[in-house]
Amino acid sequence: MNIRPTAGFARMILIGLIGNVMEWYDFAVYGFFATVIGKLFFPADNPAISLVASFGAFAAGFLVRPLGGLLFGRIGDRMGRQRAMLVSILSMAVPTVMMGFLPTYATAGFLAPILIVTLRMVQGLSVGGEFTSSLVYLAEQAPPQRRALLAIWGNWGASAGILVGSGVGWAVNAILDDGQILAWGWRVPFWLGGLVALAGWWIRHGLHNELPLYATESPVRAVFTTYRRDVLRVALLNIGSGVAFYTAFVYAVSYIRRIDHLSESLALEVNTKAMLLLLVMLPLSAWLSDRFGRRPLLLGAYGGLFVGAVPLFHLIHSHHEPLILLGEFGFAVILGLMTGGIVAANVELMPRAIRCTGLAFAYNASIGLFGGVTPMVAAWLIMVTANPVAPAYWVMGAAAISLLTLILSVPETRHLEI
Repeated sequence: MNIRPTAGFARMILIGLIGNVMEWYDFAVYGFFATVIGKLFFPADNPAISLVASFGAFAAGFLVRPLGGLLFGRIGDRMGRQRAMLVSILSMAVPTVMMGFLPTYATAGFLAPILIVTLRMVQGLSVGGEFTSSLVYLAEQAPPQRRALLAIWGNWGASAGILVGSGVGWAVNAILDDGQILAWGWRVPFWLGGLVALAGWWIRHGLHNELPLYATESPVRAVFTTYRRDVLRVALLNIGSGVAFYTAFVYAVSYIRRIDHLSESLALEVNTKAMLLLLVMLPLSAWLSDRFGRRPLLLGAYGGLFVGAVPLFHLIHSHHEPLILLGEFGFAVILGLMTGGIVAANVELMPRAIRCTGLAFAYNASIGLFGGVTPMVAAWLIMVTANPVAPAYWVMGAAAISLLTLILSVPETRHLEI
């Protein structure tokens, strides 16, 4: 694998990934501290109900992502990809820092959960534009034979953000005791997010903004009329990866803590190691995608997810750290291959007239309606079925949808001109 990026290539990578580091760091921190946030903002006699409510606030940020996709996608299609990326990172920074200053239910009553849900929704609007805008920017700047390899760095930034969030959560849990975390320690990771945001704004500020060619006059209307089948196809293709990702790298932390009854520190340690493996997998799988095509990787990954979801969940529920780590590593390998196949295909499958708006809406509708609600659905499934492996069937169903979409309607796109 011969990868020798030029200075311009390296700068494009940094521009594309920095916003995703910031935005996914925050989303990860919320997921990792969901149990504490549930106690402080959604108190209930039943801890399971409190956790479901906390993940409900997490899901609220995802449910508005399609609207954010339309908003920032339109900016990207009409005003330029670079402008959309700059505005989105600023819109994420403010609510992230504010999250660390929120009053809890004990001091503000019902105003506390209202405020936290509101901030989550503002963050969701921002994330709805950041990831796909950077993905389109990177893919369009890349030479055709390296399109996946350049575009993958947007995903790498998102995964790195979650890794940083996991690492910070791990450090907080290792340094502070439960009482200190409950009293004030949970706020620290949100304050630290402001530093990442400042770095991202500085890197992107002053970036030359090129107005896009071939954009339609009304990209939002075209998404729901002329190009609705293209948008639907991309949305269905992303369901499996979204559900698997939020099962393995967000919900799993609470699962290991509450269902396996192991320490929060151990759960975050396992998650951090699995995220490191995923980061190694991403550029390798993108290179394979550029070399052999998108479909082979996606067929293998979605097939592996469908077959492997239940066995991998049994490993995570084994109560033994090496087996839990093996289960998480299994998800990391599958998701790594899946991402390498889908990252460039997402851009290649979307017509250029609505590329930012269409991809932003399709991706965020898929991730918002399925991936973002996964922690809440998983917690609810276990609560109502008393089956600790029940979330695996949710993952299998999502994998089946994307696999069928791939087989029936997605051609090989590696050689398409975009």
